[in-house]
Amino acid sequence: MPPVLNVTPLAARRFLRRAVLLDAPVGDINAVLAHHGYVQIDPINVCGRMHDLILRNRVTGYREGGLMRHLHGESTPLPASQRTAFEHHLPDTHVLVAFPVSAWPYLIAAMRARTRHAGAWSGRLTPREKDLAAHILGELASRGPLSSEHIDDDRRGRRAWGAATLAKATLQKLFFHGRVLIAQRDNNRRLYDLPERVLTSKILASPEPTAADTARWSVLLKLRQRRLTLLKRAELTFVADTVQPVSVGHGPTLYCLSEDVPLLASFSEESKIENQKSEIFPLLLAPLDPLIYDRNVSRHLWGFDYTWEVYTSPHKRTRGYYALPILSGHELVGHVDPKADREAKKLRVISRSVRRGHRIAPAVRELAQFLNLR
Repeated sequence: MPPVLNVTPLAARRFLRRAVLLDAPVGDINAVLAHHGYVQIDPINVCGRMHDLILRNRVTGYREGGLMRHLHGESTPLPASQRTAFEHHLPDTHVLVAFPVSAWPYLIAAMRARTRHAGAWSGRLTPREKDLAAHILGELASRGPLSSEHIDDDRRGRRAWGAATLAKATLQKLFFHGRVLIAQRDNNRRLYDLPERVLTSKILASPEPTAADTARWSVLLKLRQRRLTLLKRAELTFVADTVQPVSVGHGPTLYCLSEDVPLLASFSEESKIENQKSEIFPLLLAPLDPLIYDRNVSRHLWGFDYTWEVYTSPHKRTRGYYALPILSGHELVGHVDPKADREAKKLRVISRSVRRGHRIAPAVRELAQFLNLR
């Protein structure tokens, strides 16, 4: 591993903006997936869904709902031969993301492991679920994409987040196990189908990587997603040959990909950075944007301690239910908590807190336009 590279906080911030594609949007969603490895998906829609808020700052001309159209097509499911990406969970987590199809073989071990562990949401099938699974798979084979509502079974499932019926719980587990895949979305409702109708036989037949190769892929995925991040000692052992340790001030050692070192070095002179600062338009970031995903890095690098408060009790929230951080130049300068009033066709600002001297009205108007609101 190369010696530690010392950079200023200012240089690190400017590097990170560029490295996570916020300075210069790319031409399409495939380019984002190739660069970052995945885009996180979340169904909550307060002022646009998480994946749309992430992509609107990265893809030129991106429109609301673009990721789902890219994944699944418009009114009818895309054939497997035309799909370049699919939905699944990050290994060892319940985080749903859009992956390029090349990720499939690296998910096999995690999918198999879930079938052996107990768990109401993603673990092995119960006897009742196993019996219903055979029926569901037969229905998919003969009828094509189906949701749990299309399965003629009104039994209740075990209490699990997002699964009230036995059919929904069973489909959910089959998805976690890789035995069905999301083939289409109907107003965000999942329609599942057999894997061979979503991914090509070539992708599905890809050999399973070794455990070491899968572990290396997972760490590289983290680095590609965040571009400058903390690594655990165990993670570092898998990627020591392809990372650069970076010291920013007096904080912990961070790591970036070796391929990103020239870009980081290009921002090492503060004079160059200062000349570019005034040219950067303020942005409203998604709550789980790659720039701020790692709370420890955000606190150290940006002096910004941010928590997504959707799952925080109302009386404990400090910013708001769906507050969007404000990135202005090389600083995070506050937040806006917006809510889309679709009936009135207006974007309402529930609360805001912005550092003096920073105008964010243009960024709020831009979000409203993206949502087709006033």
